[in-house]
Amino acid sequence: MRHVAIIQGHPDPSGGHLCHALADAYAEGAHAAGHLVTRIDLANTNFPMLHSMAEFESEALPESLVPARDAIQSSEHLVLIFPLWLGSMPALLKAFLEQVMRPGIAFAYQKKGMPKKLLAGRSARIIVTMGMPAAVYRWFFFGHALRALKRNILNFVGIRPVHSSLFGMVTEASDAKRRAWIDQVRALGARLS
Repeated sequence: MRHVAIIQGHPDPSGGHLCHALADAYAEGAHAAGHLVTRIDLANTNFPMLHSMAEFESEALPESLVPARDAIQSSEHLVLIFPLWLGSMPALLKAFLEQVMRPGIAFAYQKKGMPKKLLAGRSARIIVTMGMPAAVYRWFFFGHALRALKRNILNFVGIRPVHSSLFGMVTEASDAKRRAWIDQVRALGARLS
């Protein structure tokens, strides 16, 4: 049994989006395989944005994010699910990551060399939905936001390997296509890949 933390990053609290269905499917697959799953739904989590380096480095984590921090720190596998907005993750997800990937939580400064990676030993899966074809995002736009999330955030704090799934043209997808994506993600949850 492994502990999985699923971060559902669609900011609409009304739910009902493909991201919500994909988070449900991943959790179902992981539960069925006997894994412990913790869900973090950002749309229903209130926290302030950081405004300075001093806040990032020395202020206490907001109380509302303590359960999320604990879930991430106790997890062995992290799943981030979000829609592509203006070529990147929604601002709510970025603000969340700025809060929970702070010094003392995700990394530690050292007197010499690179910071110590406090989340080493964990793997991750990033699932992104988008209105454009996934191949266009990956090859024409070079998947820039996806690459930045992998390299500059997850790998920086020690999370690797990081795998990704991109689902494009979601607004035009048929019900059958959406069901196929949901089944695919359920299978990923069962394998924790």
